[in-house]
Amino acid sequence: MSDPVNLSAPRGSDAGLTPKQLADKYGLSVSGKRPSLPQYIRQLWARRSFITAFATARLVAQYTTAKLGQLWQVLTPLLNCAVFYLVFGVIMKSRDSVPVYIAWLCVGVFVFQFSQSAIQAGTRSISDNLGLIRALHFPRACLPIAFTVIQLQQLLISMVVLVAIVLVNNVTPTMTWLLIIPTLLLQSMFNTGLAMVMARVGAKTSDISQLMPFLLRTWMYVSGVMYSVSGYIKTWPEVWQTVYSWNPATVYMDLMRYAFMPESFDKKIYGDKALILPHHIWIMAGTWAVVAFVIGFVFFWKSEEEYGRG
Repeated sequence: MSDPVNLSAPRGSDAGLTPKQLADKYGLSVSGKRPSLPQYIRQLWARRSFITAFATARLVAQYTTAKLGQLWQVLTPLLNCAVFYLVFGVIMKSRDSVPVYIAWLCVGVFVFQFSQSAIQAGTRSISDNLGLIRALHFPRACLPIAFTVIQLQQLLISMVVLVAIVLVNNVTPTMTWLLIIPTLLLQSMFNTGLAMVMARVGAKTSDISQLMPFLLRTWMYVSGVMYSVSGYIKTWPEVWQTVYSWNPATVYMDLMRYAFMPESFDKKIYGDKALILPHHIWIMAGTWAVVAFVIGFVFFWKSEEEYGRG
């Protein structure tokens, strides 16, 4: 009777080679291995159609069970504006200290909600899509990017109503309205970076999604969405005023408010009530966008091979 054949042992020229040497010899690689950063960028670019199609499909399906459907994309921020106007504008009389308060408030709410929603969606983008991740092979960064695109699409739809609100408040369109485009691009980069950071954190710590609403609500209250904070911080030491001026939420809201309502920042018209635009605000906005996007992208890429496992 012949000896049994050991099928797992390499024979011939492969005898004595380690598994790593065998893999190198035959061009094998680890399944799901993280690609290099340049390769990862190329893979993402190749799937740009998937990102936009996925985002559009999710946006359409988001309100299919509601009777008012896609109208909720506009009604939600409008209802927030109505509540904030009642509480902060009427009861707390913030409307008396800010020029064109209703338009000012609505711009702030719409802009902040863009960041808030993108970060919240990014936090759950991996944990809520494990079935898709485990079924298909694609760069996992497609998910937080796609969810940021969803929020951008919602904002663009809501912009129609926002423009109407601004015009009803006797604000005349000027050339500064063209600044809306670069402001949205910079804020989108910033939101995408934060969404990718929170996507990795949320993939490993699911409880963070329960904490995020409280953190984002705190950020909203300290960012001057519903009231002007300039009167509250003018007694602070100058160094802390400078630090506060770098608050990214405030930076993007100020830029958008200036784009829509440049006269509100003119002291010749409104005197002490005029809004203040920090010096070098475009540098601030660009710095936040680039730093957040690069750090978020690299931070997310570092754990590419771990998403969907365990």
